[in-house]
Amino acid sequence: MSLPLNLRVREANQAPVRQDRSFVLYWMIATRRAVHNFALDRAVDWASRLQLPLVVFEALRVGYPCASDRLHRFVIEGMRDNAAAFARTPALYYPYVEPEPGDGSGLLEALAARAALVVTDDFPCFFLPDMVSSAAARLAVRVEAVDSNGLLPIRLAERAYPAAVHFRRHVQKHIRVALKEGPRESPFGEQPLRRLSTLDVSVTSRWPSAAQALLDGSDAALARLPIDHSVQPVSMRGGSVAAAERLDRFLSYVGSYHEDHNHPDADRSSRLSPYLHFGHISPHEIFARVVRRERWSLSRLGTVNGAREGFWGLSQGAEAFLDQLLTWRELALNTCTYRPDDYDTFAGLPGWAQETLLAHATDKRSFVYTEQEFAAAATHDPLWNAAQRQLREEGWMHNYLRMLWGKKILEWSAGPEEALGIMRRIMDRWALDGRDPNSYAGYAWTLGRYDRPWPERAIYGSVRSMSSVNTRKKVRVEALLNRYGDGTGPSRQGALLD
Repeated sequence: MSLPLNLRVREANQAPVRQDRSFVLYWMIATRRAVHNFALDRAVDWASRLQLPLVVFEALRVGYPCASDRLHRFVIEGMRDNAAAFARTPALYYPYVEPEPGDGSGLLEALAARAALVVTDDFPCFFLPDMVSSAAARLAVRVEAVDSNGLLPIRLAERAYPAAVHFRRHVQKHIRVALKEGPRESPFGEQPLRRLSTLDVSVTSRWPSAAQALLDGSDAALARLPIDHSVQPVSMRGGSVAAAERLDRFLSYVGSYHEDHNHPDADRSSRLSPYLHFGHISPHEIFARVVRRERWSLSRLGTVNGAREGFWGLSQGAEAFLDQLLTWRELALNTCTYRPDDYDTFAGLPGWAQETLLAHATDKRSFVYTEQEFAAAATHDPLWNAAQRQLREEGWMHNYLRMLWGKKILEWSAGPEEALGIMRRIMDRWALDGRDPNSYAGYAWTLGRYDRPWPERAIYGSVRSMSSVNTRKKVRVEALLNRYGDGTGPSRQGALLD
């Protein structure tokens, strides 16, 4: 007995479905929400077909790269929301927060030994693909990885796209069909699933569920975990409830997005990227809310031509935002999916970009900073420092400033390969939305990916350059500088420099 596969479902191993087991297991690792979730839909359908209960297992290790109070708190706040959401369903929700490195070892195997099959999330970057592959090879039961990443299935493209205009045509060509196949707003619907009141005591005694104090946000409980306590939680709350509130706020000004989102002082970007990264909100839900606000229908779609404006038949603000949500976000997913070995490496850049950057690698730099100086916002440039301080204090950086941030790291590092590593490590550690396809795409863009050659200049070669002087002329940053711009590097204070 099986369910048909589709473009969003990938068989991670060749083991059988074992119908004589106790439940269907959904191993939630990336799409951390209880609605608008293709993987949860798949698990519910399997449970209904096999007439078995559903267990939703959401785990949080302490040994993942960059584990910190900031990232842990954000994920745990999502667990709290999920516990409340699944309590209203037939599923048994099992949140597990590892107390010490290695304590969670064997837990997935113990659950899978009781499961008819395992459904998990198919996320194309960071350590998750290797984790799923390794687990699927060990388990003697079928493992399916399900793609809930974007409005289009990530494997619909069949190849990596080198530029946004080409991928935009791909989106425009397929979006009509894709929008008819969205995830369910109510995954359980009318399906009468069997309920499981508790897991076997042999599992829960060895691996107790996350303590209620942790789920309630106890600082003391978080402080006991062996993670990086120097990267502290931020005011932005995690979870599906906070994500929905953030979307509500954004919808109140999405109409002016095209005019305001590039200006840090306007604070009119969506700030949804952390919630998208941790799976606390679905791109389908965001899209549906945006177009519902404008009373939109599929009949308003225009000609497939790759143009940034006019295809959707929406206001300029909504069209500009959807280009970010569908073109740029899903282009990054596409790159990670079809270039899994080099999406975050210097060798993965376009040949022309590698060649020109290496040719200028020994050019004289006016300033060269260490990674520690960059991380501490201790450069000569007040605007760059302000952006870095925003990252450290808020866990988020305005998108326009991210471009400048990366370009100046290239300019002030010993070489382009070192610069790429610095960008990745700083953002992975401090950003709520680091460790994500869009973050990796951003670093690569600063070094030439998705772009074209520009007039040659020192250090950059023919890669596009940016300066703080020109940025300050183009976008409004005075409020940002007033809030984060003091305390520039010792004996290097002064005017903004190119």
